[in-house]
Amino acid sequence: MGRKLKKTVVLIGMMGAGKSAVGNALSRLLGAPFVDSDEEIERAANMSVAEVFKRDGEPFFRARESEVLLRLLSGPPCILSTGGGAFLAEANRKAIAEKGVAVWLKADLELLWNRVRHKTTRPLLRTADPKGTLTALLTAREPIYAEAAVTVQARPEYSVEEMAGKVIEALQAHGEVMGK
Repeated sequence: MGRKLKKTVVLIGMMGAGKSAVGNALSRLLGAPFVDSDEEIERAANMSVAEVFKRDGEPFFRARESEVLLRLLSGPPCILSTGGGAFLAEANRKAIAEKGVAVWLKADLELLWNRVRHKTTRPLLRTADPKGTLTALLTAREPIYAEAAVTVQARPEYSVEEMAGKVIEALQAHGEVMGK
């Protein structure tokens, strides 16, 4: 591509939207570092996100998530994948708008469900009705995700590379993110 990031590209969206996979592909295509905020939290805590949720609760996890996000946004531009709840905090949205650009990987319920239903690493879906929980989370979060500067619609037929290409097209149309 020969383009350099001027701002951190922050991938937001529901669990299963493809933030980590697309983030890795964007990293390769743009020659920019890829960072996963959940992995950074896991490294600092020396335990999985699910273990942090279980031991310390969601409010504790969200506070650590905000700290990690601010630290990463203050560093050099990168491709940053966030947990599904990171964009919900107003302070996080403000920091992302100031120091980066939020890209919502928007996926519909069936696509998300097909991707997450067999995973045991999703603490918020450890309920009696995980699809109902996913539906409720999606309904509650979509209006907040819609505040992202850029939205890219995920489709089941898109490969990871095709989705990354759609994100690059959307970033170029948005402007102010990539330079020579």
